[in-house]
Amino acid sequence: MMSGRPTAELQPTLRDYESRARHILSADRSAYFFGGAADELTLEANQKAFSKIELLPRMLCDVRGGSSRLTLLGQDLASPVLVAPVAYQKLVHPDGEAAMAMGAAAQDTAMVLSAQSSIDAADARAAGASCTWFQLYWAPSREANLELVRGMADLGFTAIVLTVDAPVQGVRDRETRIGFRLPADVSAVNLAHMPVPRFAPLEQTESMLFDRIAHVAPVWSDIEWLCQNSPLPVIVKGIVHPGDARQAIKAGASGIIVSNHGGRILDTVPASITLLPAIVKASAGAVPVLMDGGVRRGTDALKALALGATAVLVGRPAIAGLAVAGAAGVSHVLRLLRDEFEIAMMLTGCRTVQEITPDIIYRPDIT
Repeated sequence: MMSGRPTAELQPTLRDYESRARHILSADRSAYFFGGAADELTLEANQKAFSKIELLPRMLCDVRGGSSRLTLLGQDLASPVLVAPVAYQKLVHPDGEAAMAMGAAAQDTAMVLSAQSSIDAADARAAGASCTWFQLYWAPSREANLELVRGMADLGFTAIVLTVDAPVQGVRDRETRIGFRLPADVSAVNLAHMPVPRFAPLEQTESMLFDRIAHVAPVWSDIEWLCQNSPLPVIVKGIVHPGDARQAIKAGASGIIVSNHGGRILDTVPASITLLPAIVKASAGAVPVLMDGGVRRGTDALKALALGATAVLVGRPAIAGLAVAGAAGVSHVLRLLRDEFEIAMMLTGCRTVQEITPDIIYRPDIT
């Protein structure tokens, strides 16, 4: 069992991991993993919004026997900090998603394997038992999607995370300027047999987006069909509007992830944490509501839970750990986040995650 600490003499902090990762990675790979869409306003807002939320500690609370553990969709987790789906992790470390799975398993938390994983899903599962959720991007064929989902169920995955906020790629200026390209030896290996849409040549008056891509992009009836036919519960990721939260629940979703895709798709979308309370209210307790985007500290996770989230997911912090020290780096990052989260729980008087309520968020009118 890994200790959760890299072997370097000086133990890095959470901030150190990202700065070291940016130094280790080539400029184009750093742009891919740490950049965002267009002017990167949403990317920046995701973190800044957390800093504007202030905690209000409670004193002398009895927190003996407390714990950050929770059960989520039947899975027992050490803390509510999960690993978000991140594509092409072999760009960061030779062991890619296998090392990420090992690090997550060492800290007893769930990992979402990206649909664009550069490691075979079976190998990722074998590397770490906590690699239990599989991300799905909708393919043009319903039958092909269902076949992929069934294959993941056979491998032991326990949930499907359907990402719905990226029918097209965002405008990523940072990647364009530096000329990011996937190397020949890195690909989305689990999608090798998925159908790829073939489009006829465009007429002069036609639009590639509206007259081609829009015709194979998913709509709500596709989501309902998948929820009805999937052997695994479907979590819908990328919800930012309360109306879409209600629609996802109506379609049969077993969970919702509030996410603006880490600021990588549509710029100027509000921060995920800002959008969270309205989604929680619209969901009315029908399904778990998770969120990602901008979580960099244990206090960020605490704030998200205080505003109604069941759990949070982290992408870039885990990638930074992977870049710096492989599986041990991932494990250490997740351990640091859990330690910070538990410290914040104790200092705000919360013995369990169920006791984390909006009362620990400062409001000027509090009495």
